[in-house]
Amino acid sequence: MRQISSSGFGILCLIAGIAVFSVQDLILKGLSGDYPLHQAMVLRSLTALPFLIAIVRVFDGTLATIASRGWWQMSLRGLLNFCAYTAYYLGLATLPMPTTVALWFTAPLFITLSAALILRERVPFASALAVGLGFAGMLLILRPGAAGFDLAALLPVLGALGYAISMVVARPMGRRETAAAMAFWGNACFLICALALSLVFGAGDLAQTSHPALGFLTRGWITPTARDLALMASCGVIAAAGLTLLTHAYRIAPSAAVAPFEYSFMFWGVLWGWIFWGDMPDALAWCGIAVIIAAGLYIIRQPAPAARPARPVPPPEAA
Repeated sequence: MRQISSSGFGILCLIAGIAVFSVQDLILKGLSGDYPLHQAMVLRSLTALPFLIAIVRVFDGTLATIASRGWWQMSLRGLLNFCAYTAYYLGLATLPMPTTVALWFTAPLFITLSAALILRERVPFASALAVGLGFAGMLLILRPGAAGFDLAALLPVLGALGYAISMVVARPMGRRETAAAMAFWGNACFLICALALSLVFGAGDLAQTSHPALGFLTRGWITPTARDLALMASCGVIAAAGLTLLTHAYRIAPSAAVAPFEYSFMFWGVLWGWIFWGDMPDALAWCGIAVIIAAGLYIIRQPAPAARPARPVPPPEAA
């Protein structure tokens, strides 16, 4: 009974964490037409910093894990994640939320492929077939060559690929470093990279507004209203709260029990997109979404090597 209770509470924690993280996507998409991404990232990372220090203290019992010799490896992983999530957020500025989220969830497919190519893991035929079907579902959503196809639709896919590689190369790291310390250094790398982008684009001299993604990337810093400043800063609180909930979920419940519920992120992507922008996938896109989810669920529920990460695909804000 204790195991059932722990699993149920872990699932509730994960679902709550996913719901919290979905609000950050909602905020960033809402701000993407007026502010630059790097400005939002700087404010988000600064706000999250003290919360993440507290998380390290609570979950690791000491702050000494931050000073691990592997800090530079955790920082390199943070750099790769920064590139992956930047691609995701730029896609979010251009595409409907349901489409962006669905394309992000091709990450388990890329993780399987990357593990085979980089770590030489054997991929069973059924899993390889699931990967192929998942990519077919992706094509149903993208529809390359169709009228109105925007290359920005590839950004969430590139983000998912970058995230998958970071997860695979971090597997040995996960045996040496704690999740809280990796989150801390990931946030530190986000802050440094966002400040670097601000040095390049912050003055607005290189701003390009011909495309939503370009505008979100190159727009100069803008003095925010009190409301928008609060929204940007709240992303840091959201990141810390969501990370705490997801970390606790995987601490108290088996990965196999809670991981499939990460797909509840799709529900929020569809709901927020419909409520705030009137976006709703068409029938073909719904088919693609269903195929991607089915393929991803099949892959993450298969027996895997012990080194496989416990969390196959978090929402973009969580890693």
